[in-house]
Amino acid sequence: MNKVINSDNFVSDAVSIIKSSISRSNKSQFRLSLCGGGTPRAIYQALVKEEILWENIEVTFSDERCVPPDHEESNYKMAADTLLSKVPIKESNVIRIQGELDPVEAAHQCELTLRKRALGEVYQHDLMLLGMGEDGHTASLFPQTNALNENERWVIDNYVPEKGVNRVTFSFPLINASRKILVLATGEPKKKLVSDMLNGDNTLPISKIAPDIGDVTWLLG
Repeated sequence: MNKVINSDNFVSDAVSIIKSSISRSNKSQFRLSLCGGGTPRAIYQALVKEEILWENIEVTFSDERCVPPDHEESNYKMAADTLLSKVPIKESNVIRIQGELDPVEAAHQCELTLRKRALGEVYQHDLMLLGMGEDGHTASLFPQTNALNENERWVIDNYVPEKGVNRVTFSFPLINASRKILVLATGEPKKKLVSDMLNGDNTLPISKIAPDIGDVTWLLG
């Protein structure tokens, strides 16, 4: 099910959705996937001030640039600086993509960790945060890249010709196993893409966000 929220209070609405999802869960461990980019930065900073049982949360990242964890372009570094280093989360519960490795190996190592923790089942996120670009990409699933057609692996290396770089990204099979997905999008161009997609344009990567049993909330600011 798709739900669209046009927000005048983007950060507070995002925090409210995230906090509500965590508080309503009756699971002993809540699986939360964080996204990178500039959009969620203020959201992460705001989450630090909330009363959340971080000890019970396991964190993953939907994609990563091929850089070390202390690099300014690292999605992990952004989340660590704004959120993870400021809350009492267990280090063993933060599963980062090792962007300093060869991208094939980084993808393999991350998937191996997820499969071990899934104990033979699909690794199901309770809440996955996703951003999107003005070209309709989400995570590092860019238009006309090979990763869009991956049906087996959960974490994959993906070469992005238009940027001339490799990325490591969750695949749609893993994304769509989530119980709930919150897509964060700001700006008129992205709003139009979401509208086009919901009205039947299936050419965009974001059109493949379709959880098997979960819901999608499109938060537009």
